[in-house]
Formats: sequence, C-alpha cells, structure tokens
Amino acid sequence: MPVADRPTARLPWFVVLATFILLLLVVYVLFVGYLPSKQRVAGLEAELKDLYKREAELQTRIAQQDQRYALRERQISALTAERDTLIRRLEELEKLLAASRGQRH
Repeated sequence: MPVADRPTARLPWFVVLATFILLLLVVYVLFVGYLPSKQRVAGLEAELKDLYKREAELQTRIAQQDQRYALRERQISALTAERDTLIRRLEELEKLLAASRGQRH
C-alpha cells in the first residue's frame, strides 16, 4: 500500500463541531438548567418546612379552641340545669304560697 493512499489522521471538521456543540449543551444543561432547579427545590423545601410549622401552630390553636368550646358547652349545660332546677323550685314555692294564702281565707 503506497503512502499516498493512506487516510490522513486529521479529524473532520464536523466531528470537532459536534463535540463542541455537545460540550456546550452539557454546560448549558448543567449551569442553566440544573443549578437553578436545584436552588428552586431548596427554596421550595424551605417554604414547605415553614408551611408545616404554620400548620402545626394552627392545629394547636384549633385544639385549644376546641377545649375552650367544650368547657363552655359544659358550663352552659350546668347553668341550664341549674336554671331549670331553680324554675321548678320557684314553681313549687309559688304553689306553696298560693296554698298557704288559700288556707288563710
């Protein structure tokens, strides 16, 4: 085989260009796509943590309000029962008073 028929060892220009474009694409994806996305995810995780904290605080406040509501309901029940007892006692006393007045005349 003569030396003149041997293919040259030069790289074709389109292989160099394709490699360069691939390198640019990798750099773009890494720095323009991946890193901002990673930062955004970190920000969203922090926001989610804050939301969970706020939700826990609200759950605590709701539980406290439920306890106060239950206490007020028990107090209202007790006062209603006491009022009903006093009304019955008042009616009994009015009957006794009416009976005692009836005996005097």
